[in-house]
Amino acid sequence: MWWGLLCALGAAIAYGVASVMQAVAAQATDTGADGVDPKLLVRVLGQWKFVLGLALDVLGFVAQIVALHVLPLFVVQAALAASLAVTAVAARFLGVRLGRREWAAVAVVCAGLALLGTAAESEGSDPVGLGFRLVLIGAVVVLAGAGIAAGKANRRVRTPALGLVAGLSFGVVAIAGRIIPSLAPLDLLTDPATYTVAVAGGMAMLFYATALQRGSVTTSTAMMVLGETVFPSLIGVFALGDRTRPGFAVVAVAGFVLAVAAALALARFGEPATEPRTETKPTVFP
Repeated sequence: MWWGLLCALGAAIAYGVASVMQAVAAQATDTGADGVDPKLLVRVLGQWKFVLGLALDVLGFVAQIVALHVLPLFVVQAALAASLAVTAVAARFLGVRLGRREWAAVAVVCAGLALLGTAAESEGSDPVGLGFRLVLIGAVVVLAGAGIAAGKANRRVRTPALGLVAGLSFGVVAIAGRIIPSLAPLDLLTDPATYTVAVAGGMAMLFYATALQRGSVTTSTAMMVLGETVFPSLIGVFALGDRTRPGFAVVAVAGFVLAVAAALALARFGEPATEPRTETKPTVFP
């Protein structure tokens, strides 16, 4: 089970570096039309930083799929939230000083993940049928509509709403990836969950790129983390049979809350270095 956790942490590292590169690329790309513009993905693909970030996303996704078939969803998704800690530590090497609060948050993320690793059993084995897969497809349709509506909302609502819809879409990707029984080509081609992964993943990238381009990266990332951790974790427990070791439920809950809350505290480190900061003390928190 520990190698599954290592895969989840590897995915977090890949996603953490990728999100910073994609944020820089999105901020440097022409805004184009108002609302959610599918052509945005075409434009950002002209930025080499976005393409490299996308390659890291692919590597991270492969590691995530491996982890999902070994560990419960609540462990894997909380580990992915640690990508914000990766971003914060990377910021240290880019000349941004971390204060005591930031280093404490990094330590709390690590402690939370350690608690989760201690409390988790292997991933649940409750079978799901075609009905569950159709529900996921329905969720993708609903999220597509919600994302389009969020893109037309006023600026104060638009950024957090797009970030949350992107996170929920990433959550659907995790759930669909979890229920794929095998990675054999024939199984992948005949399982509706494979196409759910592809469509939900594309939607998530589009909504997240739109949120990054037109609003605060901190807000977008924080809402995305909430969407991609809490929602799939609940589905894993209540529908897929994810469980903790006997007597370790409280430890697992504590680890999950600590990891996600500390990751949210580090969300501001997703901001591109070129963006002007508005805080009075932008680099050090006492």
